[in-house]
Amino acid sequence: MRVAKVLVIAGSDSGGGAGIQADIKTLNSIGVFAMTAITSLTAQNTQGVSGILDVPGKFLKKQIQTVMEDIGADAVKTGMLSNRDIIEVVVEGVKKYRIKNLVVDPVMKSQTGYDLIKTDAKRVLVERLLPFALIVTPNRLEAEELASMEIRNKRDIKKAMKRIKEKGPEWVLIKGGHFKDDYAVDYLYDGDKIYKIKSERVDTENTHGSGCTYASAIAGYLAKGFDVLTAVRKAKRFIYGAIKNSLSIGKRKGPVNHFWKVR
Repeated sequence: MRVAKVLVIAGSDSGGGAGIQADIKTLNSIGVFAMTAITSLTAQNTQGVSGILDVPGKFLKKQIQTVMEDIGADAVKTGMLSNRDIIEVVVEGVKKYRIKNLVVDPVMKSQTGYDLIKTDAKRVLVERLLPFALIVTPNRLEAEELASMEIRNKRDIKKAMKRIKEKGPEWVLIKGGHFKDDYAVDYLYDGDKIYKIKSERVDTENTHGSGCTYASAIAGYLAKGFDVLTAVRKAKRFIYGAIKNSLSIGKRKGPVNHFWKVR
C-alpha cells in the first residue's frame, strides 16, 4: 500500500492551533504521513505570541537531510521561515532533493499581529524561494506584501496575482478570508485562468491556524496524486469543515477543528 508523505518545514505553535501542530493534525486527518523540520519555536496561545526562538540553520539542514535521505517526501510545505539563513537552507534542500510539489505558505504575521518574519528575509523569500514553488498561498495581507500593492477590490486581486506569478511560482492562491464578501472566495491563478474556489462564510472568531491548515491540506492532496486545482478544491472543503466545527478553546481566537472529518 502506497503511503503519501509530506515534509512540513515550519515553526512550532505551543498552543497547538497553528504551525507544525496544525500541519500534523491536518495531514493525519486526510490520511497522509506527516514529517517535520522545525524552523522556530514559538511561545503562543489564543491571545498571541509572546516569544520566538529560531532554530540554527545548520540544525534545520540536518532535519531536512535526515528525513529526505531516508523517508523522502511526495510534497513539501513551508510555513514560518523567520530569517534569511533559514530560507537559504530551505532553498538548498529544495534544489538538492528536486522537490516538485512545493507549497509555500508565506507566513508573515500571526493573527494577533506579531511579526513572524524579519524584514530583510521577505526579499529573500520572494527572490530565492518563490521561483521553486508549485503554489504559493498568501492571504490578503501577505499578497499585498508580495505584490507590493494594496488590494481593495477584485481588479486589484487580478493585478496582484499577476505580479506574484511573475516572481516564479506556477500557481498563485489568494485566500479570501480577509475580504468582506458574503462568501469566502479564494482566487487561484495559473498564469492563464483565474479559478474561484468558494464556500459559505462561517461566522466565528475561532479561526486560529486556518492558513496553515489550508496549505497543509493542499500539500497532502498533492502528495496523494491530485492535480493542483483538485487539491485546492478538496483542501477548501476541508478547511471549511474545520472552521465550521472550530473549537472554543482559550480566551481569544480558538483553533479550527482539524479532526472534524475523522469524527
